[in-house]
Amino acid sequence: MTLDPDSKNMARHTPLHEEHLRLGGKLVDFAGWDMPLHYGSQIDEHNRVRADAGMFDVSHMTILDLQGEETAPFLRRLLANDVGRLVPGKALYSCMLREDGGIIDDLIVYWRGDGRYRMVVNAATHDKDLDWIRAQAQPFAVSVTERCDDALIAVQGPRARDKVHGVLDEDARRTAAALAPFHAAECGPLFIARTGYTGEDGYEILVPADEAADLWRALYNGGVHPAGLGARDTLRLEAGMALYGTDMDETVTPLESALGWTVAWEPAERDFIGRAALEARRGDPALKKLVGLVLEGRGVLRGQQPVYWNGRQAGEITSGSFSPFLKKGIAFARVDAEVEGRCEVEMRGKRLTARAVRPPFVRHGKACYKA
Repeated sequence: MTLDPDSKNMARHTPLHEEHLRLGGKLVDFAGWDMPLHYGSQIDEHNRVRADAGMFDVSHMTILDLQGEETAPFLRRLLANDVGRLVPGKALYSCMLREDGGIIDDLIVYWRGDGRYRMVVNAATHDKDLDWIRAQAQPFAVSVTERCDDALIAVQGPRARDKVHGVLDEDARRTAAALAPFHAAECGPLFIARTGYTGEDGYEILVPADEAADLWRALYNGGVHPAGLGARDTLRLEAGMALYGTDMDETVTPLESALGWTVAWEPAERDFIGRAALEARRGDPALKKLVGLVLEGRGVLRGQQPVYWNGRQAGEITSGSFSPFLKKGIAFARVDAEVEGRCEVEMRGKRLTARAVRPPFVRHGKACYKA
């Protein structure tokens, strides 16, 4: 990673920065990083991922390696989900909680075997995550190392795996092709995970920084076009995947964020951070819930727009956009527990009809919400 000496804010550059410039990427600041918003058309990039394959530079994400004889007990204390469920190579999605149950971050952790785990956390929460993790790790025999000399490339879409296989050597291709969803493997210098944030199949590939541009160009020459943060956001929203800092943060728990499924309550004796607070609120009818909204008419749903149900305000949108696949306005909204069916969203002084649905809206190139 590098710093731009000409920037007043010392913007950080990923190892693929020059590739973004070469391909005409429109760069914007994201959590202190210069990142591509799009390369000309956000809609085209979105649709290409749904129909074929696209690639994203996600090297701004924070990669942590944890190892030591007490790494598993540490992670079973740190995370609401249980790494005890993992087998080597398996990935786990989880929230990391405060004692009061508020969400510090959401993340993916991979078990690499022999007391070694790899964790991917969000870029915007880098400092507080590392401070929290290192503080909680002190009583345990575990080391926490940030990987700063790698790039992370996500290749997503129905043809993504085939196109990635086309640029790998024979051993890596065979290893990647054998991966089940939400599994990962070491392939020489590459760490290849069959994970993503788009609702499509594909890989997230950790590659040494000095080899990243060669892999990026090989993928591009193999028919994988780049996509930016704009398409990544609309794709994840269609896929029903929440965004930290928008759909959840430290003020809400997984129970209010449609993430109750990520809390491993069993075994009952596992005392993860935040457990007592969650158990005290579990089943509370006063808890709000996170739902999907589909706008019935024309318009674009946006964050913080009020949601009305039965004539009263019952919540607000946390994140929203226009769905390129569905050609409708869609959103996440945190609302009162009893909200269901038709509701209204206030836009510029007018109330428009929407329907509360259970996400996802789109997965694997198909509409899947039930209106």
